[in-house]
Amino acid sequence: MKHTSSHYPRILIAGTHSGVGKTTITLGLMSALKEKGYTVQGFKAGPDYIDPSHHTAITQKPSRNLDTWLMNRDVCLELYEHALTDSNIAVIEGVMGLYDGCLDGSELGSTAHLAKILNVPAILVMDAKGMSRSAGAVVLGYKNFDRDVKIQGIILNRVKSERHYNSIKQSIEGNCGIPVLGYLPFREDIALPERHLGLVPSVEQEFSKSTYHKIGDLLATTVDIDKLIDIASSSGGLPSYKKTVFTGINERFYFRIAVAVDEAFNFYYQDNLDLLELYGVELTYFSPLYDKYLPADIDGLYIGGGFPELYANLLASNTTMKESIRKAHKNGVVIYGECGGMMYLLEHMIDFKNKTHEMCGILKGTTRMENKRQGLGYITVQALHDNILCKKGETFKGHEFHWSSLHVPEGTPYAFAISKCDDKKSKKDGIFASHVLGSYTHLHFATDPGLAKHFLYTIAKKI
Repeated sequence: MKHTSSHYPRILIAGTHSGVGKTTITLGLMSALKEKGYTVQGFKAGPDYIDPSHHTAITQKPSRNLDTWLMNRDVCLELYEHALTDSNIAVIEGVMGLYDGCLDGSELGSTAHLAKILNVPAILVMDAKGMSRSAGAVVLGYKNFDRDVKIQGIILNRVKSERHYNSIKQSIEGNCGIPVLGYLPFREDIALPERHLGLVPSVEQEFSKSTYHKIGDLLATTVDIDKLIDIASSSGGLPSYKKTVFTGINERFYFRIAVAVDEAFNFYYQDNLDLLELYGVELTYFSPLYDKYLPADIDGLYIGGGFPELYANLLASNTTMKESIRKAHKNGVVIYGECGGMMYLLEHMIDFKNKTHEMCGILKGTTRMENKRQGLGYITVQALHDNILCKKGETFKGHEFHWSSLHVPEGTPYAFAISKCDDKKSKKDGIFASHVLGSYTHLHFATDPGLAKHFLYTIAKKI
């Protein structure tokens, strides 16, 4: 069946709270839909790199992020519709609990806000452990909290037995009028491994494909997949909106940017890469872990976030790659390092075991892994100096998530002042030089496409 993009079958998997099993059920649904012959486009609400990597591994189509705090309504709609080529159903994974978002008390950044913007039916995932009749009260609260959010079904996780399931199903359906579509029992063999930043990305997991199939097969026997498809197909049209990100681009930049991608560096928003290519840039990919040298004839270097701390020894021992990056820097290549990328560009990295590793040394300073998280959440960023992304005084939105601390020589100027969305106190971030920037701040270029353009203008001036 052919659909216009505004009437695509689409469904959103939300949760009552974090850790309830949204990701497991989303991955199982994607796998089950693939088995039925659907071409699935995955999306993730909120600022997240790891869950989308699992979506992509199943669907074989890059999963996209939609975030109502980082992006305005029209941009969310544009990015959603832009991604829908060559697919026939969209599965959107929520973030945290259904109504959780920015800590300023508004709905910004929440799954619920995105559900309303996209006019998409939501399936609420609940943890059934330790509950029976009370589950109806919980669902009733979620249903009534915001009637504009269309909760069309419930899936229960960690169900103990058929008797347990039937007790909860009766309470929810009898008191809330929302169908319970099925459940997942608790099974060790479908648990996805975690560590300090959350789930382990799909790029590192040899077992992932078999696990995805296991979850999908299990879901197909305990959840009414056909009913889920019917709910997805009942989606109304997309609201009208104005396109501003991927349209009206007349400028072309005919140069090459090398992008670092391997187990250590894989935190990229696909829309960021798409936007650069739309400007005519040729992206070429390389591995700081395994390649000996940078790709030839590059004008820019983009090193995203990831887990360099887990590969610090390998990164340090790949001396030819570090020297290749230093040489590129001396030759005027514009370099942007984001979070893990910044850690690699600095002089040293001290790992969780207090061992010091020599990094590229292009920027002065050291990062140290700490035993607790050092930064998490949405931030507003103000430029303190001109840099490769923006001019002094400009502001934009971003997010941070890191366990390392930054130590730089006294008197080092910082690129940015950053403040939390719910706290106006600011702290400093970002080390910069004439054509280099390293920062903990994660950027989605759709927040402000001018950041991508400024990056490209900086490169154009250097060549």
